[in-house]
Amino acid sequence: MPQEFIRDGKLDRQTTAEALRHFLENIVRASGLELKVSVRPVSADGAGAEGEAEVLADLDGRDKEILLERGGEVLKAFEHLAFKALRLEPVYHEKIHIDSGGYRALRFEELKMTARVAAERVQISKQPFRLNPMSSRERRIVHLTLKEVPGVRTESIGVGEERQVVIHPVDTRPTK
Repeated sequence: MPQEFIRDGKLDRQTTAEALRHFLENIVRASGLELKVSVRPVSADGAGAEGEAEVLADLDGRDKEILLERGGEVLKAFEHLAFKALRLEPVYHEKIHIDSGGYRALRFEELKMTARVAAERVQISKQPFRLNPMSSRERRIVHLTLKEVPGVRTESIGVGEERQVVIHPVDTRPTK
């Protein structure tokens, strides 16, 4: 099944969007939640930079608060199930963003800001800084945000739900 979503190593945005819409409409119907499903492929004008979404889905309606309780656990669960149902390799997961009323987009912007502030702190203090545990997608956002920041490097440590990013000062001593 995955081959129908991947063409020449790239996500087929239109086919993926249609399959995702179908899956989300079915899961919303089965859940009994009052939600409207909106899915669209992002215009393929750009080359799809690293970490950029290529398919956007939004779930909105009377029951959207249920999706967003406890840090968006149900929304994340829907996303996890969608990846399983579409049988997409993990490398393509970052290309699909499932949100509800901009909740996750705001969370990702907050993460980027937190990462930049923490990196500044590490640059000044020369001490490592450990962020709270977060999902693999959230950790990836932090790593990408700080990839080009001078004087710091990032590392993921821990296991499972306790996995977190540590921001380290770059060791400027010469290597042996």
